[in-house]
Amino acid sequence: MAGKLQDRIGGFMNNRWLVFVAAMWIQSCAGVGYLFGSISPVIKSSLNYNQRQVARLGVAKDLGDSVGFLAGSLCEILPLWGALLVGALQNLVGYGWVWLVITGRVPVLPLWAMCILIFVGNNGETYFNTAALVSCVQNFPKSRGPVVGILKGFAGLSGAILTQVYAVIHSPDHASLVFMVAVGPAMIVIALMFLVRPVGGHRQIRPSDGTSFTFIYSTCILLAAYLMGVMLLEDLVDLNHTVVIAFTVVLFALILLPIVIPISLSFFFDQVQPEEEALLSSPQKPEPSKTEPGTPELILSEVEDEKPREVDLLPASERQKRIAQLQAKLFQAAAEGAVRVKRRRGPHRGEDFTLTQALIKADFWLIFMSLLLGSGSGLTVIDNLGQMSQSLGYDNTHIFVSMISIWNFLGRIGGGYFSEVIVKEYAYPRPIAMAAAQLIMAIGHVFFAFGWPGAMYIGTLLIGLGYGAHWAIVPAAASELFGLKKFGALYNFLTLANPAGSLVFSGLIASSIYDREAEKQAHGGHHHILNSSRIISSLLAVDEPLKCEGAICFFLTSMIMSAFCLIAVVLSLILVYRTKVVYAHLYGKSRT
Repeated sequence: MAGKLQDRIGGFMNNRWLVFVAAMWIQSCAGVGYLFGSISPVIKSSLNYNQRQVARLGVAKDLGDSVGFLAGSLCEILPLWGALLVGALQNLVGYGWVWLVITGRVPVLPLWAMCILIFVGNNGETYFNTAALVSCVQNFPKSRGPVVGILKGFAGLSGAILTQVYAVIHSPDHASLVFMVAVGPAMIVIALMFLVRPVGGHRQIRPSDGTSFTFIYSTCILLAAYLMGVMLLEDLVDLNHTVVIAFTVVLFALILLPIVIPISLSFFFDQVQPEEEALLSSPQKPEPSKTEPGTPELILSEVEDEKPREVDLLPASERQKRIAQLQAKLFQAAAEGAVRVKRRRGPHRGEDFTLTQALIKADFWLIFMSLLLGSGSGLTVIDNLGQMSQSLGYDNTHIFVSMISIWNFLGRIGGGYFSEVIVKEYAYPRPIAMAAAQLIMAIGHVFFAFGWPGAMYIGTLLIGLGYGAHWAIVPAAASELFGLKKFGALYNFLTLANPAGSLVFSGLIASSIYDREAEKQAHGGHHHILNSSRIISSLLAVDEPLKCEGAICFFLTSMIMSAFCLIAVVLSLILVYRTKVVYAHLYGKSRT
């Protein structure tokens, strides 16, 4: 009896669902960058910064969140717990030193040094993201869409979760928020770092997987709805601190709820005998890049390139026979000297690529540019949501910030789910889901442009869903087309599209157009008052930014963003056309 219990405990510790749940918990505290809007006023007041200096800290934060080359490289060299430990230490040192500075415990540093600290602290997120995605995509290679969507969704929700935790602390000293950001995520990651890793054993689809994913999805939707209700209630009503504590306890219960799955699978259901496990864990098909000893290096990949197009339309079994016949003929011709067998240069799509090999492929750059245009336009809305709502006459901008966070979360969950249906049920390329998300975003930008009644609510919904879907679809598609071996480096390069898009669209286009429209309104309506106010402000050295009112403030910006999204749709559809054969090969067999 004791031996059987010990076996079950061992099975629980090596259960891939336990790894997935632990990764979800790490991701739920991995989005400390989303709290920068709450941290920056504390830094500004403590160090007497102006808005321009705070904006520079914001740029450092965005760069730290997106530059993940080191995280991707370390995840290939170190065990994943080592990479997570490095990320936790970076988070602790970066934000911990900021807390020491603003509380006067250490000397004040120059602005460039503060930017480095913010960069280092926020860069810890990239280790959490990479380790969680790499481990779970390897453990669930047949369910990449749902896994990526759920993990990225929890990262998007982490800002709201940490904000709710801080509401419980209820400290009059706002610097304690920085302390919580420094210490909280580091403690959670260190506690869980040995659980998050690729595990041996069965990695294919099990009968219980459908029920387990349904339970996770239900928990995610319940969590999103609960957080939305709590945030709106706390924003509109002055609640008693005891009620806030009760809300937070329920929140923790919902976050902990998925642990039910590995417990039930390990101790009650889904028990598989060791000999069955060995059979189930064997790969369904040999890797195309691996050949028998003594076989020339031509083989399947060469035949795949030269075979007639009608072969791809045959059923899987018939297609394999035809390819085998072509192989035999090619071997015979090579033996007789009629053809010269050329050595293959690098992997083919669907095999394992290094980052260098991926960078010379058109498909990789199609993904990158489509992501840059789609997610970049969405991030522009997120960065300017406060000013957009104010220009349309809304006083309470926090509601829209909370709403887009929730829709972003649901977009990541939904993007992972629906893209998985597309590839599993129809063996159709996953990027078609990205094209659909970008079309939704294009419509959302049009609502923002015209500023119709209720446009803020509808636009926030559409942009949040579309932007979030990108971060579930793109990592899964990249892992399918370019393999899992170097997935960390590939993923972290693709994330550079986010700050690049934000820098161009938000930093150059949106801000320039807004300032121009504000200048027009100031000159047109209050010319003399403006001149005298400028004289006074220049004498007093006060920087009073101009404000723009009406839909015209973001009309041109939103229409440009809509056009960019439509270009992204075209790029995604080109990628769909180019990868039809790859997805038919990857998923067609499971349907025959």
